[in-house]
Amino acid sequence: MVAITHFTDPACPWAFSAEPRLRRLEWLYGDQLAWETRMVVLSESVEEYEEKGFDTAKQAAEFKTMAGRFGMPIDWRERAAVPATIGVCKAVVAARLNGPEGVEDRLLRRLRVTGMAGAQLDAPETLERSAREAGLDPSALDGWLADDAVEQALRDDMAAARDPDPSALSLLHKLAPAGDGHRYTCPSLELEAEGMTVIAPGFQPVESYEVAVAHLAPDLERRADPASPAEVLAWAGIPLATVEVAAVCARDTTEVRGALAASGAAYEPVGDDGYWSLRAA
Repeated sequence: MVAITHFTDPACPWAFSAEPRLRRLEWLYGDQLAWETRMVVLSESVEEYEEKGFDTAKQAAEFKTMAGRFGMPIDWRERAAVPATIGVCKAVVAARLNGPEGVEDRLLRRLRVTGMAGAQLDAPETLERSAREAGLDPSALDGWLADDAVEQALRDDMAAARDPDPSALSLLHKLAPAGDGHRYTCPSLELEAEGMTVIAPGFQPVESYEVAVAHLAPDLERRADPASPAEVLAWAGIPLATVEVAAVCARDTTEVRGALAASGAAYEPVGDDGYWSLRAA
């Protein structure tokens, strides 16, 4: 077993663009990996972005570049505002502490997908919609958010993200300034097994993760590639972007898109691409 602590934020386009790489890792090793998600919190207020000179025009330009470079479905049109992320991060923590198993991951995924499709992440209706789509009662989530334990857990996540492992400091370009020090960027992974730790700070190729797993636990069973793109959709149980399916299959994106279309999978366009899912029988 390899324990992975995953530092992320629902609003980060780099974290979103890394989803195909994480899907590939999940496919290869399945339940031999134990995941723990920690929230970085990129911003506590809109003013933080204004102070850094980061506005909606720059955000739109970044989204367009990343959608073209990495292929994840992003509606890169300019938003009304660059959102503070602390609210949605707190919601993910609340789901972790109070919800049934797996709901934290489902909520995080819905927030990522909804935000990158153009919704304003810090709008109450976005959180309500994402909660419902994740199988959560929004009123229950509201109650959890008022719990002091949730606030403390969120602050613990933020502190952990701002206290990176010393080995990560050798890759300062993969970290971000934070106060007098540095914090993890999204996504950053801490992998542990048998008393050993490997740090993969910031955006990494999937091969970095595979090497880390092989170093920590060489006896883990590595699953064979899927037989078809449709098999990936059945395994995931959630809509996946074309590039996510291609990453899991280790196949060309164009080839996978054609195979999915030929299989009769349902398709929902977003930005320059979209999401595939199996049609109900």
